Amino acid sequence: MSVNTFGRVLRFTSWGESHGPALGAVVDGCPPGLELSERQIQPFLDARRPGQSRFTTQRREPDQVKILSGTFEGKTTGTPISLMIENVDQRSKDYSDVAQAYRPGHADYAYDAKYGFRDYRGGGRSSARETAARVAAGAVARLVIPEVTITAWVSEIGGDEIDRAAFDKEEIGRNPFFCPDAWAAKRWEDLLDEARKAGSSLGAVVECVAEGVPAGWGAPLYGKLDADLAAAMMGINAVKGVEIGDGFAAARLRGEENADRMRPAGEGNGGNGQPEFLDNHAGGIAGGISTGQPIAMRIAFKPTSSILIPVETVTREGAASTIATKGRHDPCVGIRGAPVVEAMMALVLADHKMLHRAQCG
Repeated sequence: MSVNTFGRVLRFTSWGESHGPALGAVVDGCPPGLELSERQIQPFLDARRPGQSRFTTQRREPDQVKILSGTFEGKTTGTPISLMIENVDQRSKDYSDVAQAYRPGHADYAYDAKYGFRDYRGGGRSSARETAARVAAGAVARLVIPEVTITAWVSEIGGDEIDRAAFDKEEIGRNPFFCPDAWAAKRWEDLLDEARKAGSSLGAVVECVAEGVPAGWGAPLYGKLDADLAAAMMGINAVKGVEIGDGFAAARLRGEENADRMRPAGEGNGGNGQPEFLDNHAGGIAGGISTGQPIAMRIAFKPTSSILIPVETVTREGAASTIATKGRHDPCVGIRGAPVVEAMMALVLADHKMLHRAQCG
């Protein structure tokens, strides 16, 4: 598999499989002299960690990260930072049926068609387990962009949306859904319980906002900040759609409605000499370059493909069959997607900050 590295100046390469002995990431290009310890990375992994509620997979992984290289006396050295997370709770026997037939909606058939064989134990590299490596790498990237605050939350599960008038940022960490609406979180408990008991799964929408990004990050045409963000999010397992700013809703607006109106610099933007924006339909990016407004994204996660309900499929030999996937799976993989989305946002922004510095000083 040839494409496991993301980024230009700040680059990370993830490695490992769902049921291998360990997985991890190598972060290269990180500036030297930044304070870095395992204690700084662990809280982000803890947020993504499985088995914390009945609404996620019951696979019990502590996800304890180990820094193997790239630091000395608690600071980055400028050399590659190697991060390792051991797998300790695999149950490969749960996938004996998957070895014989493909799971519809999963990457089983596509991997087999490309490589001629596949690691059927949890899906190997196609498993959402791989995203733990991204979260660890994202924690390193956050050190490069201390001026930026990144917040992700789940805004919709199974078609049931939050009430934006009830949005409470503090509520995101108080429930197992990363949900900013306490009443929606209560409704989602019933939704997920029903889906889990039925052996099915639900999709979700994760939203993410990065505040504090200055104007000027990104580049025209082939180095667009929004293009790299879209690629980063689409590279997350189970993601099937990305919107920036108003996204598809912008196609239903008139030009004057979609315009992000501006006023001269004033008190509204802290007196920093930049114009004051009255709207943010573009999601903080224009022409591929940040405008200084919050960068806003919406990411759609499909329902988990591994379900207990029998589904029509074919075997590796091409015979008709059905499959019901046993084992421990997320009834809604998008719930634990919020920390992963934050990590990918951090990795892209850190890379573009360093690219901007390299060209513009």
